[in-house]
Amino acid sequence: MAEPLIIKDHRGEAQIYIERVTLGAILVAVLFGLLLMRIGYLQFVRHDAFVTRSDENRMQLVAKPPSRGLIFDAEGQILAENLPARQLVMIPEQIRSLDESLAGLRSVLDLDEAAEERIQDLAKRRARRFEAAPVMYNLTDEEVARFEANRMRLPGFAVRAELLRHYPRAALTAHAVGSVRMITDEDQRLIDAAAYSGTSHIGKLGVERFYEDALLGGVGFDQVEVNAKGRVMQVVNRQVPRRGDSINLYLNTRLQKAADAAMAGRRGAVVALEPSTGGVLALLSKPSYDPNPFLTGLSRSAFSQLVNSRDLPLFNRALQGQYEPGSTLKPFIGLIGLVAGYATTDGVIEDQGWFRLEGETRLYRDWNWTKRDSGGHGRVHIQKALYRSCNVFFYDLAHRMGIDLLSSQLDRFGFGQNLAIDLPEAKRGLLPSQAWKREARGADWRPGDTVNLGIGQGDMLVTPMQMAQAAAILANRGRIQPAVMAKDRWTEDTLESSNRSVGPIPDWAWETIIGGMKKVVHRGNQRFGENGTAWAYIGRDIPYTMAGKSGTAQVVGISQGEVYDESLIDERFRKHAWFIAFAPVEQPLIAVAVLLENGGGGSENAAPVARAVIDAYLLDILSAEFVPSEMQSLASIR
Repeated sequence: MAEPLIIKDHRGEAQIYIERVTLGAILVAVLFGLLLMRIGYLQFVRHDAFVTRSDENRMQLVAKPPSRGLIFDAEGQILAENLPARQLVMIPEQIRSLDESLAGLRSVLDLDEAAEERIQDLAKRRARRFEAAPVMYNLTDEEVARFEANRMRLPGFAVRAELLRHYPRAALTAHAVGSVRMITDEDQRLIDAAAYSGTSHIGKLGVERFYEDALLGGVGFDQVEVNAKGRVMQVVNRQVPRRGDSINLYLNTRLQKAADAAMAGRRGAVVALEPSTGGVLALLSKPSYDPNPFLTGLSRSAFSQLVNSRDLPLFNRALQGQYEPGSTLKPFIGLIGLVAGYATTDGVIEDQGWFRLEGETRLYRDWNWTKRDSGGHGRVHIQKALYRSCNVFFYDLAHRMGIDLLSSQLDRFGFGQNLAIDLPEAKRGLLPSQAWKREARGADWRPGDTVNLGIGQGDMLVTPMQMAQAAAILANRGRIQPAVMAKDRWTEDTLESSNRSVGPIPDWAWETIIGGMKKVVHRGNQRFGENGTAWAYIGRDIPYTMAGKSGTAQVVGISQGEVYDESLIDERFRKHAWFIAFAPVEQPLIAVAVLLENGGGGSENAAPVARAVIDAYLLDILSAEFVPSEMQSLASIR
């Protein structure tokens, strides 16, 4: 049977075709319109942003660290400089595999554990792209040659010449100048990252730390064009880094050497100041250490050896060592007593070798007491109490004055304070009082505490810097000139505002105390054969006038009735030796404090160190400027 004939609807098909074509054209037009709109948006609205992003992919800023400012001593000798050194640096973005790179470096260079840790740490925390991170410092010629021969298989690493901090005086000035150290994670959280771009070190101690902002300088940048692999193609623009300011110190290297030689390897500290300015002429802590290895990363064993050393070479005794002042406190106790009316220039006591509080059995002994109850200084006035260092006189004087007067007046001389302008690391020591003992010890102040304070024993603590400043205050007749390391960094107004006086003290009181200190070094009462405690050790041939005071600070207690026998005591438990001095008396040019840890007697051991330092300054360094008349001034006191 034949199929039915189907007649096509050509008109309908044509209509459907037209509708589909129209719909497709509309869709294409809409899509094309959207594309044009997007192109227009990118080309006109977002043009600047995308150009910048494109440039960032092609253009990079490479930080150029500034040259750190130099540090000079008073005579222009360089104490901190920058030396060219070849460093192995790493560019994290160019490293394909950190493990492979480390393996390759190990086969070429002697990577220690610290260097490997630095590579891994810097690879993680470096935020600025294509910034080179130092990995190894001070590469030798052989190391550079080995690296360059294998450079093609060590992508991401390069050898660059950079300036590295160097301290030519090494251990001699380490505690005075301070040092820079590598920037740590803790530093990263505190510093301005932009200011330290390209810089791997920061001032951590001493002058380097306090004047960090001035020494650092300003970072520069090279705007470079890089290819897809990060290789620099050309430098497009350059901003030159600003060099850091140089710092000139009062510190004198020759005087520092003289102090170091006089210490003869013993533990302790020497601080010398210029009384008129407060300038720190010498600041020595022994033993010391070489700060240079810290710049390139000290090995763990070397660092452990320094930290665990019994002699504590990293400890700055001059600023942070806190010791009982011993008899060096007596001039200040005497001065307070004269001004307050508890002592007179001609008042005397009978010193039989010991002092006892009323109602007590304990004896507070003089240094020359013996088990036979012999000793004592007989009739003693205030000057004799100073030049013979009579304990009994000051036991009695301190007891009569009381702790409240002593504490309030000793505060005026800078005890318990840091009077240094640019030495923030200096400790404040401890000036005890009734309130302090109640708070710190939970106990009341006792009369015996005051008796001990009268000879600088008990709870009071001072630093060698504080004692040098105290000696300078005596030299200045009461004017307090804060200690300062750097010259020309402070305006006269700033320095003037820091100056103050201990208060109104009559001239006769100053002359009485300083006269007694002068007799410590020269002759006491020649008529009765009473020489100053230091005369036999430093005063016989001294060519200028010196005022001084020795002191010994007890480290271990001595039972009642027992005599101190140094030969029976372990060296580490022997008395500390002190000596403070200034010279010339009539025109003071230098004030000195010397501390010898476990050094024994102050006159025998510390005084010769002070004399050597003052000799070096007056007779060698200032010989051309030294006032000749001062050399003849001994005639008036001999």
